[in-house]
Amino acid sequence: MVFDISILIFLTLLSLAASTVNGGLGYGYSSLSTPLAILVIVNKIINPVYVLVEGIMNTVMLGLTGRANIRKTFRRVLPILLAMIPSIAIGSVFLTAASPLWVRFIVYLSILPLILLQAAGFRRPIKSEQTAGVPLGVGVGLLYSITTISGPPIALFWNNQGLVRSEFKSAIAQIRIVESAATITAYSLLGLFTAQTFQLFTYVAPPVLIGIPLGFMVAKSIGVDVFRRACMSFDAWIVGYGLAVSIGTLFGLINIGYGIWMLVIGIDAMLLYKFFARRRVTMDGGSAGSLSGGSLH
Repeated sequence: MVFDISILIFLTLLSLAASTVNGGLGYGYSSLSTPLAILVIVNKIINPVYVLVEGIMNTVMLGLTGRANIRKTFRRVLPILLAMIPSIAIGSVFLTAASPLWVRFIVYLSILPLILLQAAGFRRPIKSEQTAGVPLGVGVGLLYSITTISGPPIALFWNNQGLVRSEFKSAIAQIRIVESAATITAYSLLGLFTAQTFQLFTYVAPPVLIGIPLGFMVAKSIGVDVFRRACMSFDAWIVGYGLAVSIGTLFGLINIGYGIWMLVIGIDAMLLYKFFARRRVTMDGGSAGSLSGGSLH
């Protein structure tokens, strides 16, 4: 199969944008790239490409987190890893058997609520973390092997548990490098790696070298919280659009699909307004505190 040059350019630019997000947050490559890529290429073709890219990228991200953070978080991550590996095998088999249209629908339907929960700042710390890690690992393994997306549920879980930023990135990197390696193995055994995979890889992989350091600089410049929130909004909008198209294609209910998309945009706009309103109050409070503190000395 020969890909149109417009598709190759689109995937190259998409990889640059997605790796920029990943560089700033430590996750988010597939959450941004997959929902858009599967509008033009089926999952069976694009998934192996993204899994290879993420395998390399996650190895680099794990190295950057440092051994100290890995030691601190490894025992907390282990239940997720053990539960994730067998579910990756099941999800990979499902990917080879399922209709591409249904896989696309599952992608959008699965990640949209998670994105909106993150955008809402949902946090409810779990006391039995190791017990909760088992079903999380099963779900993440299935989701990643079918969609190559796992960032939203993992980030939501570790944000709930209140990890500091360095430990948060280390925990995510450990999970993602294992899921990448396990999925590469499963895809290889199922024959999903083809000449098309490596052709697309040559276009998709190089932009990552620019995107990761660029994302780090952008996040540092505007603030990680603002950068994360902007990425979530964009992600919610494109996933909402993808869900609308899938509903129209599968069920012939395009008007309902677009209605859901408008609802998603409205919810996200409201959450975005609340985010910046809270941020403004916090910054004003900090400024006032600094001024009053200065007058006391």
